[in-house]
Amino acid sequence: MYVQAAQHDHVHGDLNVNGKAATRATLNANKAFSATLDWDNKQAFENNQRGLIAPLDRASAAIMFDDYEFIDQQSVADTVNPSLYRQAQVNMTAAGLYKVREGIYQVRGTDLSNITFIRSDSGWIVYDVLLTKEAAKTSTDFFFSKVPEGKELPIVAMIYSHSHADHFGGARAIQEMFPKVKVYGAKGITKETIDENVLAGNAMSRRTAYQYGATLGANDHGIVDAGLGKALSKGEITYVIPDYELNHKGKFETIKIDGLEMVFIDTAGTEAPAGMATYIPSMKALWSGEMMYHGMHNIYTLRGAKVRDSLKWSKDINEMINAWGGEITTLFGSHSSPIWGNEQINDFMKLQRDNYGFVHNQSLRLANQGVVMQDIGDEIVKVLPESIQQAWHTNGYHGSYSHNARAVYNMYLGYFDMNPANLNPLQTKPESVKFVEYMGGADAVVSKAQVDFKQGEYRFVATVLNKLVMAEPDNKQARTLLADTYEQLGYQSETMGWRNTYLTGAQELRVGSLPGTPKSASDDIIAEMSITNLLDFMAVKVDSSIAQHTPFTINIVISDLNEIHFVEMSNGNLNNGLVTKVKAADATLTVNKSDITQILLGKTTLAALTKAGKATIQGDVKVLEKLKAASIEFDTNFEIVPRPAKGDEVDAHFYQQH
Repeated sequence: MYVQAAQHDHVHGDLNVNGKAATRATLNANKAFSATLDWDNKQAFENNQRGLIAPLDRASAAIMFDDYEFIDQQSVADTVNPSLYRQAQVNMTAAGLYKVREGIYQVRGTDLSNITFIRSDSGWIVYDVLLTKEAAKTSTDFFFSKVPEGKELPIVAMIYSHSHADHFGGARAIQEMFPKVKVYGAKGITKETIDENVLAGNAMSRRTAYQYGATLGANDHGIVDAGLGKALSKGEITYVIPDYELNHKGKFETIKIDGLEMVFIDTAGTEAPAGMATYIPSMKALWSGEMMYHGMHNIYTLRGAKVRDSLKWSKDINEMINAWGGEITTLFGSHSSPIWGNEQINDFMKLQRDNYGFVHNQSLRLANQGVVMQDIGDEIVKVLPESIQQAWHTNGYHGSYSHNARAVYNMYLGYFDMNPANLNPLQTKPESVKFVEYMGGADAVVSKAQVDFKQGEYRFVATVLNKLVMAEPDNKQARTLLADTYEQLGYQSETMGWRNTYLTGAQELRVGSLPGTPKSASDDIIAEMSITNLLDFMAVKVDSSIAQHTPFTINIVISDLNEIHFVEMSNGNLNNGLVTKVKAADATLTVNKSDITQILLGKTTLAALTKAGKATIQGDVKVLEKLKAASIEFDTNFEIVPRPAKGDEVDAHFYQQH
């Protein structure tokens, strides 16, 4: 069903966010897309209500559902793709404590992910502990206040399914509530967590603000849903290093945790570089982690991450079907509601399996026929099987067929399509200037773009006007039209990351960057980094144009870990490696690991530690000055689209501060 709804203004925090109306072209595009959807299938809504023990109260809702009251359960806003709006409607109905089956409970609606409590012999095993410490604390308190059994029992174990922050970020809250809790994680989880959140953390944080619409506000012109769940909780991201990493002994590992037998399957390289899923034989229940949810996931995520292996993803789901498909009766995971019944679960898993297999195999079929990366996203949609297209749980709310197909192409063939014109193009700014010159100047570009905009040719209008605004940032007419174009493309996007990226781009074109960029490299994660990790991070911040003139060597002796690291600045690059004894060097620094962490967190200085006798340096003390002089601080708010100069903002009334 597709019913057009009236336009509204909505207040989010201290920012009054509105937007322009959907154009006739957008209304027509969304209406045509709506006609392809199976509106009669209400199963997801029914699953969200099954097993509800207690709905969330306001005190327990780390996500403010009040912000999303504009989501109409009976109609679809003109400014939202109808399929994404339907996902927003579904996720509005998942909020409370649920009984999945005897011995398994979930709290949903307090964060992007679900937190799960599984009954063991003497307490509870908690699985995937949300994004923030605050969400984990309120969710756990809510669980113990409402659960009909075992209120007096402790949490004895905590398990992370994979290396993404919305599955481990609340860990410190659980540890503080239950200090004796034993922690389990997927193989390699700590390394992958640091690689993803720290080494590329500044760029990823800035890009994440676009993908999740951090500055848009919740409204039908901005954020309507996060695809995987309603929204992200607000608070501190924490991390507790696992006591035991799973699957070092092989693809499958069976262990008992507090008397409960659990079978872990290694799924590394699928949804995350470090990940696993879990089968509980006594309950005939499969915890799928984030391998399967009610939508299609990312093979490449827009915020930036290592490209995922869609073929392995498909094969790992198939291994679960082969291993447990004959007896499974409950399927549950990190996002969305569970599935019950052997036949229903097998149908669900096979469609999920075949969806990722389809993306891999058809992308390579097309690539092997000469289809290039720029074209492959459109071409794969043309061959989408009807059975996959009609199943709501394979739709692209988080991933999309377009950017997933390009990810497969990139994984096998890289970014270059072999067309010599694309081998070494000009940099973006001079290229844009030449494009505008060749097209007859700014006035000619705008004139043609206005005609195409009225005809709904938004994709090309975005391409050409981006060149013009890049070449002439002070051209307000082009800036306004490009922002309007991004806005309409956002209104048509089924994938929440596409919607938020287009709408954030429009926002920054109009008024510049607003506060709200998240920080992925939290203090708690930095505190858990190894010295090698920290030195690798320092190397990323070295400017080679300066460092090439200031070579040095230094031993760093970590007293409390009994480690020696030899660090060498040479040829503009900072190298580091573990050694067994102090080497000949310009200087030797002796310090504790905990004190290095305090320096990086800005809570002390090396000078203060030296004065207090907590650190010593022998040899050339100017070595550290050389390192400091060659190191830069990242711009956390670097430009993505050409931002307006002060006084050159356009349509600023859509983003009024209060």
